[in-house]
Amino acid sequence: MDSLSPEVVEPLLTGRFGRPYVYAEQCESTQTLLDRSGPEGSVAVADEQTGGRGRLGRAWEAPAGTSILCSVLLRPPPGPDLAQLSLVGGLAAAETVEEELGLWRSSQIKWPNDVMINRRKVAGVLAEAREGIVALGTGINVNQTRDQLPRDARQPVASLRTTDGREHDRAVLLADLLARLERFYTAWLEGGLDAVFGDLGSRDFLRGRRITVDGVEGVAEGIDREGRLLVAGRAIDSGEVGYER
Repeated sequence: MDSLSPEVVEPLLTGRFGRPYVYAEQCESTQTLLDRSGPEGSVAVADEQTGGRGRLGRAWEAPAGTSILCSVLLRPPPGPDLAQLSLVGGLAAAETVEEELGLWRSSQIKWPNDVMINRRKVAGVLAEAREGIVALGTGINVNQTRDQLPRDARQPVASLRTTDGREHDRAVLLADLLARLERFYTAWLEGGLDAVFGDLGSRDFLRGRRITVDGVEGVAEGIDREGRLLVAGRAIDSGEVGYER
């Protein structure tokens, strides 16, 4: 039986991320379930969120038991741009997804926090910083059928199941995600976004597309080494992106 309970997931963990492991069958959001007084690498996981949020307060909805919904506690040192952690988390999710699908370099990152497969969103990352602590939330569409995916999403969506026709073991996926996140986060701590830029730049979904963001329209030139989106000669720190499909 597909389960994310501690007795199933904890034996699969290979690093320090995921310890301690807090699990709930249902909660409002793993971002609020996460104990912010815990050690770095603590994780909160749920099978269902009743008030899950994506970027800009949008709802993140999925039927119970079909997705990976988790939040990891990070304690980065003062100084680095914490907004970059959405991209770091996106890289971990992108690698996890493409490894599971057996499609090398098939996943892309849509700045600032979405993971795309075949031009469809399969995952999203939300980094919320407060008092030097970052709660990094990740949602991955895993075993939803087409009928279970939202029909009114702003952009086309998919799950791993609708991509390859198979059901996937969420516990194995979650353990893999946490291991990859620990690796990318450690690299970021040591060398900033430069340390992971090779993996990031090659997955840039918006590069070369005509987009609009914060009233600026033009062709996206790519993500720079500070994590900003370059468009029409400007470096955008954050904003709502629209793009031509």
